Amino acid sequence: MKKLLAIAAVTFLLWSCGGKQQADLIIHNATVYTVNDEFTVATAFAVKDGKFIGVGSDEDILKDFESDETINLEGAPVYPGLIDAHAHFYRYGLGLKNADLVGTKSFDEILEILQAHREKYPDDEWIVGRGWDQNDWENKEFPSKEKLDKLFPDVPVFISRVDGHAALANSSAMSQSEIFGNTKEVTGGKIYFDKDGKPTGLLVDNAMDLIGKYIPEQTRADQIEALIMAQQNCFAVGLTGVVDAGLEVSTIELIDSLNKSGELKMRLYAMVAPSEQSIDYFKKKGKIKTDYLNVRSFKVYGDGALGSRGANLLSDYSDDPGNSGFLLETEANYDELARTIYDMGFQMNTHCIGDRTDRVILDIYGKYLPEGNDLRWKIEHAQVVSKEDVPKFGKYNIIPSVQPTHATSDMYWAVERLGEDRVKTAYAYKDLLDQNGYIALGSDFPVEDINPMYGFHAAVARQDAENWPEGGWQAENKLSREEALRGMTIWVAYSNFEENEKGSIEVGKFADFIFTQKDMMKAPESELRNLKVTATYLNGQKVY
Repeated sequence: MKKLLAIAAVTFLLWSCGGKQQADLIIHNATVYTVNDEFTVATAFAVKDGKFIGVGSDEDILKDFESDETINLEGAPVYPGLIDAHAHFYRYGLGLKNADLVGTKSFDEILEILQAHREKYPDDEWIVGRGWDQNDWENKEFPSKEKLDKLFPDVPVFISRVDGHAALANSSAMSQSEIFGNTKEVTGGKIYFDKDGKPTGLLVDNAMDLIGKYIPEQTRADQIEALIMAQQNCFAVGLTGVVDAGLEVSTIELIDSLNKSGELKMRLYAMVAPSEQSIDYFKKKGKIKTDYLNVRSFKVYGDGALGSRGANLLSDYSDDPGNSGFLLETEANYDELARTIYDMGFQMNTHCIGDRTDRVILDIYGKYLPEGNDLRWKIEHAQVVSKEDVPKFGKYNIIPSVQPTHATSDMYWAVERLGEDRVKTAYAYKDLLDQNGYIALGSDFPVEDINPMYGFHAAVARQDAENWPEGGWQAENKLSREEALRGMTIWVAYSNFEENEKGSIEVGKFADFIFTQKDMMKAPESELRNLKVTATYLNGQKVY
């Protein structure tokens, strides 16, 4: 019997050496942008157990592998699954049931949307909305609460600006907080008052917390629904990974539990909101790393946004003399936080919009990051950076994590805020890329649209949805298509310490990939924004 078993084993070995390897999926006759170091374009690959096991020519893959599922793409393009380097995945999901104010052209239009929203959800305790931008209105002044009070005298209303750094509340909402008390000034924030000294309802940055903390929390069922809805919307636009910028411990634990149950499959790199509680939690627990969740960083807020004039500038706003914005914390607090994060072995990722904020944070980073380090600390947004400070990214190996659609959304009014000279140092993605040879690209959704094709178009064309302006805005900072694709795949993976498992189509990596209707690398620039994803695969399984 033993002799027969030995003969059978030898026979199996001989057959397996000369036969084909079984795969779960084979893709061939495709245009496969591997995004490996050489940016090789293959034509076929094979997948087994959720990972790529072969990548190359049709001849080699079909010779070496066989599968019950073999797809001939007839030359269609394939790319690694796209990764958004900076977004608010959980917050986006929660907001899907709030009033959508994006693209409104006047405050009166907002009022109409809020009334319709109230009719749809009459039992909600609060009316919450997001997305207005006074820069899109004929009257570009900030709104005040009077019309909200008239329409909703007994229902609290809280509607935040598109950037999430300003909000308008009605009197009913303010009556639930301390804002009607003696509060006049807020560190790292601003309360607007009318000529009679009464609050207008407009709050900027940290002042938003005076009311925001009273909004009822979502139930666990609502939170789960939000995460699942966000996941499906991401898959539909080709996102297989998202960096979620600023999560609480309770949300991270919920996400981890949904990963383990199989309900949530989106790959998330979670930045932790740096409260005392969360820092203590991760000091004890350490980093979290699974196939779907990676927690090893903190998201720090340096300042506000340019659109709401909360970004901290080295000199005053060109359209608001006497105002240069503000930091959200003291410099000493940022320094202490950097030392704590460094000692924990975590990554520090700081929201920096204004040139003064970038300078302050870059210099603090420089105190803790030795030259040649591989700690991969990031500056999130890096929106306005003085020429003197740009080289610090290279000196300390700091990663710029930027959002190309911010440039094309802000280009209509950025010069008003910054002036003709200073605006040239803003949204300077090519200059930042040249420091280390890589840059991470994201969207900041829901601040911008979730669709990564909008970001790809903005990065390479520097144009809006109407393909304006001709030639691109500040075209010297355009990225090439290869740079933009790397910035949405392998360079994001690198910024998350995940370059060995995702971000390219290479043997041994997760089989996350997408098909598109037209080729991102060849289609006319004017068609890039509306380019459609036709299929999304995660672990070699079709999820869209």
